[in-house]
Amino acid sequence: MTNIDAQKKKDYLLSITLIGVLFFLFGFVTWLNGALIQFLKTACELSDISAYFVTFAFYISYFVMAIPSSKILERFGFRNGMTIGLAVMALGALIFVPAAMSRSYLIFLIGLFVLGTGLALLQTAVNPYVTILGPIQSAAKRISIMGICNKVAGVLAPILLATILLKDAEQIKAKLATLTDLSQRSTLLDELAHRMIVPYLILTALLVVLALMIRMAHLPEINPEKEENNETDTKQNSIFNYPNLILGVVALFFYVGVEVIAGDTIIRYGDSLGIALSSAKYFTSLVLIFMVIGYFFGVALIPKVISQKNALAICASLGIILTLFAIFVPSNLRIDIPFIDLLTFQSITLTIPYTVMFIAMLGLANSLVWPAIWPLALDGVGKYTKLGSALLIMAIAGGATLPLVYAWLSKVLHSTQQGYWVAIPCYLIILYYAISGHKAKRNA
Repeated sequence: MTNIDAQKKKDYLLSITLIGVLFFLFGFVTWLNGALIQFLKTACELSDISAYFVTFAFYISYFVMAIPSSKILERFGFRNGMTIGLAVMALGALIFVPAAMSRSYLIFLIGLFVLGTGLALLQTAVNPYVTILGPIQSAAKRISIMGICNKVAGVLAPILLATILLKDAEQIKAKLATLTDLSQRSTLLDELAHRMIVPYLILTALLVVLALMIRMAHLPEINPEKEENNETDTKQNSIFNYPNLILGVVALFFYVGVEVIAGDTIIRYGDSLGIALSSAKYFTSLVLIFMVIGYFFGVALIPKVISQKNALAICASLGIILTLFAIFVPSNLRIDIPFIDLLTFQSITLTIPYTVMFIAMLGLANSLVWPAIWPLALDGVGKYTKLGSALLIMAIAGGATLPLVYAWLSKVLHSTQQGYWVAIPCYLIILYYAISGHKAKRNA
């Protein structure tokens, strides 16, 4: 091996490692929302629909900021874009401090929007970066590895935050129900909100440190226009001449929606079925555990055993089946499962309704959708890779809108269980993209 080859390998390993750290960070920050919804519902005395504006504020930032993010990347490059994104995230985390001190739901939502803005920039940079870093045929495998980092963080994040924020939650809810003195009630809620200050100060410091690390690291800058092979059609003069990309954006919109519904509604869903929050706080982690299992399958099987498009079709079909089970299985049927608290490593037993278990298993159905759609959508777009990436990031707005649709449907149908009907058309759209949508021919 020549010195040049050795340096390239070293740069590749460094890039993959640092990108893995970033994906861990994505997962940690993103999957805090499940615990935040239940916590802010109590601390800010919100209705169910109002509480789901947590997901709206966080994910709508991707839609608003994705195109500006692509412009930042065009000017400053991938590495500097990552640094800027981390700095913006640090600012968003810091906003949680005055939000907690004032117990202002509006300021919380502003902090979530700023956090999402930083993540939008990071995601716009990192996803095409890891896609282009190696052969396009194995891109889903690399993204699956990143997904493992992402979802392992997602397993830990809600347990950690819920342990801090939802400690004694049942007792606090019971006490609030009996308090008639408004000043005493306000004092108790203020004390509850103040629990957020230290965790988010620590998160701010970690984001600043990571931004400095990325800034000083020797990450290779990648030009996607040069990475395309000779078969790439370079005559297209509009990004809309690539239907595989446009349909990929649509599929990703509905995918992110059902992913967020599964992960961020499940704690509230368990609570609505009478499950104590001491147990329900683990439900989001169960979703992420199933996603990690799916990612391991992706790493092992893609592309040698199964293609990216077939993995996508299987996941979409599984999503439809599991959702139907979740809707139709009676909520009073329950199962006891052993579980290890990954923070304390204590063995516990969770009593879970089967319907909740099927929602958790949607993590398995969702696991390979994101890794498969990205390379299928970006295949052959050449000079439009950064803009195409921005459009795909805009599709994350599905996580802003569809949970609100779930909340509305649950209210209309008077059932948090029947609200999951919203997931069926989402998985059907993903299935269409897997079967034929990704093969749509480019316009002449």
